[in-house]
Amino acid sequence: MEIRETPTAEAGMLIRRPVAEVFEAIVDPAVTTKFWFTHGSDRLDSGKEVRWEWRMYGVSTTAKASEIVRNERIVMQWSDPPTTVVWTFNEMPGDATFLEVRNFGFAGTGDEQVKEAIGSTGGFTLVLAGAKAWLEQGLTLGLIGDRHPKGVPGR
Repeated sequence: MEIRETPTAEAGMLIRRPVAEVFEAIVDPAVTTKFWFTHGSDRLDSGKEVRWEWRMYGVSTTAKASEIVRNERIVMQWSDPPTTVVWTFNEMPGDATFLEVRNFGFAGTGDEQVKEAIGSTGGFTLVLAGAKAWLEQGLTLGLIGDRHPKGVPGR
């Protein structure tokens, strides 16, 4: 009997900031734009659709949180076709937070789902690294914009 798992993107990072601050960095576009997207229409809030833009790429998406437990968990749907993203905020000793992200529900063939999960894992890894740099050191690294620069051969 073959057991099949749904391809899931997973990333995690210890961020040495209090959980409330890390949570705000994900729901407040004034902070999130420092390390992820370039423009957000509003705060991420349960049941509300927000628009996120990556203007350097000319792309945007709608995100809608289906569940928010302040400082603990965010469940949202985004993209087209939609996938589910679960953010889990784990309070750690010393005013630190372990932030985990899972993205699943990819469409297409098995191979297409695996390809999407791998790409999403890389993307969320950069998001978490950027969030860590911003929240811990006040550094804007530009990781998302530098991931796919214009002029790279084969792109």
